[in-house]
This record gives sequence, C-alpha cells and structure tokens, in this order.
Amino acid sequence: MKELLAQANHAVEKLRAARQDDLYPRFHLAAQAGWINDPNGLICIDGVYHAFYQHHPFDEHWGPMHWGHATSRDLVHWQHQPIALAPGDADDRDGCFSGCAVDDHGVLTLLYTGHVWLGEPGDDSQLREVQCLATSEDGIHFTKHGAVLTPPEGIMHFRDPKVWQQDGQWWMVIGAKEHDLGQVRLYRSDDLRNWRFERVLAAAEHARQGYMWECPDFFPLGERQLLVFSPQGLAAQGYRYRNRFQSGYLLGNWQPDGAFTVTQPFSELDAGHDFYAPQTFTAADGRRLLFGWMDMWESPMPSKAHGWAGALTLPRELSLAADGQLRMQPARELTALRGAVRQFDAVRCRNQRLPLEDELHELQLTLDTADSDAERYGISLGGAARLYVDNQAHRLVLERFSDDPALCGCRSVPLPAGVSLQLRLFIDRSSLEVFVNDGEACLTSRIYPLDGDRRLNLFAEGGAAYFSAIAGWTLDSIWR
Repeated sequence: MKELLAQANHAVEKLRAARQDDLYPRFHLAAQAGWINDPNGLICIDGVYHAFYQHHPFDEHWGPMHWGHATSRDLVHWQHQPIALAPGDADDRDGCFSGCAVDDHGVLTLLYTGHVWLGEPGDDSQLREVQCLATSEDGIHFTKHGAVLTPPEGIMHFRDPKVWQQDGQWWMVIGAKEHDLGQVRLYRSDDLRNWRFERVLAAAEHARQGYMWECPDFFPLGERQLLVFSPQGLAAQGYRYRNRFQSGYLLGNWQPDGAFTVTQPFSELDAGHDFYAPQTFTAADGRRLLFGWMDMWESPMPSKAHGWAGALTLPRELSLAADGQLRMQPARELTALRGAVRQFDAVRCRNQRLPLEDELHELQLTLDTADSDAERYGISLGGAARLYVDNQAHRLVLERFSDDPALCGCRSVPLPAGVSLQLRLFIDRSSLEVFVNDGEACLTSRIYPLDGDRRLNLFAEGGAAYFSAIAGWTLDSIWR
C-alpha cells in the first residue's frame, strides 16, 4: 500500500498547487484538493480528534475511494495528514468505502468497506462488499489486515460499518439491501475480527421507505436509543424528502440481546439542500457530536472548476428534547474562532432592505414574529441566498439562487411556535448552516455567491418586521 499512498499523496499535492480558493472553506473541514464525501472514522483518542473522509485525490470527481485524514487537539483547529488508506488489495481493489474508527486497547483501529466491481465499474448490480480492518501504532500510518466480515448469501450491497464497545463486547451496524429494500444489520464480536450475526435491527417494509439504507449509526442519547441512517429511494412528500437522498433517524429502545423497539417514526435530521451520510462520535468529555457531508449526490458542484469538491458540516452537539425530537447545535468549541463581537441596534424594517456588514461569518438574530406582519422577512446574502419567514405559508424558508437552475430552489421547516424566532447562521465561502431555536431545526446548503457578492441585508416585503437582537462575528480559519 505504501506505493499507492505515495502516488495518492503526490496527486493531491499537485492538485493543491493549482487549487483556487474563492469557494474553499475557511472553517469547514475539506480535503486539500480533489473530491470528498462521507465523514469516516470520527474519534477522539489519546487527546487527539481524528476525522477521516471518503476521498478521491486524483481529481475533483468521485472515483476509487481513499481515506483522507485530518487531526485536531481542540475540535476547532485542524491539520491535514497523509492519506490513510488507498484501495488496491484483493478485498478493496476498487475502493476503501465508508466506515469507522475505534480504540482497541490503545490501538487506533479502522473498520471500513472493501469494494470490488465484479462487472463494469459503476455497475451496482455486480459488486462485492466486505468489511475490512486496519490498525495504526502512531495514528498516522495504517496497516491493512483484510476482510473480517463477508455478506450473507443473496446480499451484495453491504457497507458502512459503525462499531462500538458495550458490556465487554464489540457491536457493529451495517447498511444493506435485501430484495430491493433497505435494512440495518446488527453483528457482535469479542475481538473485532470474528463477527456473528445478531439480527436485522430495522428494515424498510415497502419501497416507499427506501431501497438501500446507508451509513447507519446506533447510539444512546439520554435514556433512548437512536438509529441514524441515510435511506436512498424516498419519494418527495410535500415539503419533505426534497433532496436526491435523505438522512434521518428512528428513535426507540434497545438493550443487548434484545430487539430495537421503535417509538418514533423516521425524522429528517437537516432540512437544507446539502446534508448526507452523518456520523457521530464521542467527545473527550462524553458529549455526542456529529459531522455530515455538506453536499448532495447528483447536485452541481461549481467548486470542481477550482480543483476540489466536497466539505463536511461544522461539528454539532446532539441532545434529545422532552418530546423526543433530536436537537443539533454547533459544538461549543467553535466560539474560539470568533473575533470581536459586532452588535447592531434593534430595528423595524418595513418594505425595505437594511445593510449589515458584509464580512461577518457568524450571525445571531432574534426575530419578533408576534410583532411582524410582513409577508416575507429575514436576511439575504448577496444574490446567492435568502433566509426568511413566509408568513402566509407559516414556514421558515432557505432559498438559494444561481445561474444554474439545478442550484436554485427552496427548503423549509414549519415556523416554530412562540413569539420570537432565534436564528444562528454560519456563512462560509460556499456554504450556509442555519440553526433554529437552539437546534430545534437545521438547514444546511451549499451556496455560490456570484462575482463575490456577499452583501448582508435585512429585508421585509409586504409589511413590517421587527429584528429585536442582532450580533455578528468574523471567524478565523481552522487550518493550521
């Protein structure tokens, strides 16, 4: 693997030298160049956070998957590391697909899907997927140990292992497709190398629930258990499921040796245009954190013209509300990126646009919905996007604009109850993340400001709106 890794690292260095930075993120994780998708192997071990990700280092398009790698000691400032895994062995000849990382008695251990095309590359009807293991003594360089789990008879799509330790044993969930229906399978092991099948943890009962369930994650939150996964094949239903593929969770109860009892149906995690393949991990202090892929399959990616494609969301803290709904908020460590605060006076806006400072990366707004009668009101970012309350539809809408019609359109959530609406926005060079009412809802979308236009304006149309509190910050770069 050493020669393959050397070739991959050389390729990404060559791409990096030609990369354009107009759209490259300041405070979101991305590769130095080339393509990335799913976050993988998220872990904190020996005081170091590791983030791996699906990576094609040879150009800006999806291709044979490698594992890119970055590390941090504070979850805020990151350093690129050499590529961790390259495909090429018998079990992963055509790709080191998604997986996870665990601490096995102090040894950083990766479990991932080895992918092999049995027919033509890209033909999903002829493939082999097995679960492989790799280890590292220094946290940077890895040794492959081959396949540790093969699929059962009749199943080809069998990928994305997520592993944890509980009650002295290892457990694994895997996404699979059987009879054209998605499912999550549960396995158990004493040593990470010999696995036995326990049960199908959850499965689609009909085609409307998805033909493949990718990137499963299974973990406790409070006294409940969450099964997070990314179902493929859900048809749009009104405002729901508007993207090519979705990501969400089932809430329920589970104990080892028992079934997963679902108490709340599938709920989407993020209502924006660009969110997929989320994976959680445990922070040094025990908090449950999450990264997602901040793009969407089959969506145009203007950054490809600049030599790179794909980024990860900000790290998010997870909690469970009393009503069983998941809450996601930016990791508290991110406040370390802030410069001096910029406070703005409360303002009433009637049929007008009011400018804010252009170079703010984080904004906190409080909108007084009880004292606002405008048909639409909120904030605009140049000609790239608007976030606004639609008083007629009673929804909070994120709308983006582009010369490319495929990058235009709206995503929205129901307007939360109450007399005020608290919004926290993170505006990077080509992305917008919105957190509503302390994580009651989230909307994440890639945006592409035309001609560098990043003017921020408050606006109200068809009436008046009251913005009772406004604060903003510039954010430092995360890159070391």
